[in-house]
Amino acid sequence: MLNAWTIVKGNPLVCSLAVLAAAAFVFVSEISYSQSRATLERLAQGQRERSNVRELQVGVLDAETAQRGYLLTGRKAYLEPYTSSIKGVGESLDLLDHHYAGTPLTHTTLAALRRAVAAKQDEMQQTLRLHDEGLATAALELLISDVGTAEMEKIRKLTIELLRQDIELRDGHRANLQATLALSRLGVASLSLIALIAMALYLGNRMALRANQVELKRVAQVEHDRLEVEVRQRTAELTDLTRHLLTAREDERNRLARNLHDDLGGLLTSAKLDAARIKARLGNTAPEAQERLVHLVATLNTSIALGRRIIEDLRPSTLANLGLVSALEILAREFGERAGVPVHCALAQVKLSATAELVVYRLVQEAITNLSKYAKASQVWINLLERNGRVEASVRDDGVGFDTTIAPTSAYGLLGMRYRVEVELGRLAVTSAPGRGTTVSLSLPPSLSLPASVSA
Repeated sequence: MLNAWTIVKGNPLVCSLAVLAAAAFVFVSEISYSQSRATLERLAQGQRERSNVRELQVGVLDAETAQRGYLLTGRKAYLEPYTSSIKGVGESLDLLDHHYAGTPLTHTTLAALRRAVAAKQDEMQQTLRLHDEGLATAALELLISDVGTAEMEKIRKLTIELLRQDIELRDGHRANLQATLALSRLGVASLSLIALIAMALYLGNRMALRANQVELKRVAQVEHDRLEVEVRQRTAELTDLTRHLLTAREDERNRLARNLHDDLGGLLTSAKLDAARIKARLGNTAPEAQERLVHLVATLNTSIALGRRIIEDLRPSTLANLGLVSALEILAREFGERAGVPVHCALAQVKLSATAELVVYRLVQEAITNLSKYAKASQVWINLLERNGRVEASVRDDGVGFDTTIAPTSAYGLLGMRYRVEVELGRLAVTSAPGRGTTVSLSLPPSLSLPASVSA
């Protein structure tokens, strides 16, 4: 229903022409049918009336024949055909009166015919009456007189005239029928022309609509292609920017680690050596000072260890010196000792570039940092292997998990890991469910070579 209304609103002129053509066609068809049916009924009725005229002629002749047979033979058997013929003639006259009641053309002729028939009937009735009264000579004289012959000739002429007039009426009906058929033909032709015009308008509108749709589709495709190119360009720019920011952050970490190692490490080591020399010079004198120096050396050792741990977090020297597997083992062991959680490692040697190894290391580092905060895990599994031509790494725990369909309040850690992995053309997946732990996994192409600008 809605589509039909949409079509009507979109093509008001075509729909108006279609409705007008349909209404006109029905109107012309009904008018033509009614007029044609009425004309055919009049023609059929005229055929019946011509039969009535002939029956009237035959009835008058039969009555005259029966009358003369009775006069010649005197047999009563001739009176029955006479009576039935007279009755049939009356019925024929009544039918003719009923049929031609509203026709002025035949009114005078029909009235004269009725008078002539009545006169003939009176002549025949008078002849029979004279015969029955015993006046056979008078009856015979009346019979052979010209009165009956004249009346019969008048009846014959009037019936011929009535038939001629009926032919004129029938010709008029035929002319009306032909005019009706011509009008119907003209109406059908006009309506067909209107229908063709409506169809041409509709087809024109459809072609224009189709052309507009094609143009809109072309414009949309051009815009889509432009946006797709722009998206690819912006994605490439964002990827380059992300790679640059990650590289800059790692460079900043390396610089900060070097400064801590060179400056702070040197200062703490120098302070430790000074404390050791002071302790040696004091000897056993001033036991309270000796105790303070021991506490100071212990504090300096703790500070040096803290500095080394901070430096290691900023710049994993084990990754550069010992390789990815050893660096992950040390990271897992330190986390297990610090958190008191068993860590199960299944680590295999893989072929990755230095930047990709750093991505894997940072991802594992971020994952165990997150699970130490939120997971409440009792066990952790760290895996590294090469499968189906790709390097896969994962961190899995048996903690509380979370619903991945609900956006977390803070997802910058996962978002940062995802950007790190996508910069290296890898894929990151996080699988979790409430009460079923969490698995963070990544997949990287092996032996990935980055552009020189990025590596620098």
